[in-house]
Amino acid sequence: MTEASAAPIVIAIDSFKGSIRAADAAQAIAGGWRSVDAEGEILLCPMADGGEGTLDAFAAADPGARRMSSWLLLPATDDAPNGTGVVELASTSGIELLGSPPQLRPWDADTRGFGDAIAAALAHGVSRLILGIGSSASTDGGAGMLTALGARFTDAAGRPLAPGARGLSHIANADLRELAPLPPGGVTVLSDVTSPLLGERGAAAVFGPQKGAGISDIPRLDAALARFADLLDVDPETPGAGAAGGTGFGLLAWGARLVPGAEAVAQLIDLPARLAAASLVITGEGSFDRSSAAGKTVSHVYGLAAARGIPIALVAGRIARDASSSGFSGRISLTELAGSAASAQSEPARWLRRAGAELAHELNG
Repeated sequence: MTEASAAPIVIAIDSFKGSIRAADAAQAIAGGWRSVDAEGEILLCPMADGGEGTLDAFAAADPGARRMSSWLLLPATDDAPNGTGVVELASTSGIELLGSPPQLRPWDADTRGFGDAIAAALAHGVSRLILGIGSSASTDGGAGMLTALGARFTDAAGRPLAPGARGLSHIANADLRELAPLPPGGVTVLSDVTSPLLGERGAAAVFGPQKGAGISDIPRLDAALARFADLLDVDPETPGAGAAGGTGFGLLAWGARLVPGAEAVAQLIDLPARLAAASLVITGEGSFDRSSAAGKTVSHVYGLAAARGIPIALVAGRIARDASSSGFSGRISLTELAGSAASAQSEPARWLRRAGAELAHELNG
């Protein structure tokens, strides 16, 4: 064991979407490392960027956090005397909830469940809200969420809309007079997406195919979102408006503030301070590719570590050929380690533990 390894190792890893939660992934890597180096101090800092695992990241970072029925309550602070509610779209209206493989419903999936969870946190009386909006199943512009919060959307005949983008295709009126007020401390939205609502970089064109939309569906979904946008006083070109099938747009209409998810989570779990004395940082995610450099967890953790001169290792379910990982002191692909993607996905904890052991052998000298 090298002299440097007396300082703590920080494991700041995201979830492997649909495979293993961030907290469990961090535990598995730590277990593997300890099988080689039982004396080294390890700090577990499960991360998220607003998608799946956001609640887990906050719960792991704050011992006083309480799991509610569909959201997380963080303890009272000077800024939030009645506590902070954390709600995750992935666990309330997310694509993972549609089964495996997901039963994709590009026209009918909506964000009503997400809105119901937000309403529950508001009814509890929280002082502020933190909302993670990754991993959505729908392209409804957040209409389902806003409906759960008191908005009323109708067609030309005054009838309530069908759920999802199918309903938006017929929207003629938007009544926000009964929309729930923001909590006193406001609403912060975590997202790693900067897309506008409409157009070739918008919610339908970029993310619709992931949710089952075919080529002929994209322009129709975009037109439905455009009808919705015409009725709300928000610029659809606002960065992040296209996040989560347009849920970012709906949240902007409510008065929420959108921020980069990974950066906000890192600050809220005090990751920069935890890195202060670290000898090594291990980060990773399910798929490391070119998009990983665009504000996602790995790129943010890498930036924090590099600025402090701390070596950083990468563990990912797969490492794409087009992804640059030259700055990492070590890199392990679970797909390569397990021999196939199917094997890695079927037993992620086993292979993450193996990855932790291999990194300990490689980097402990």
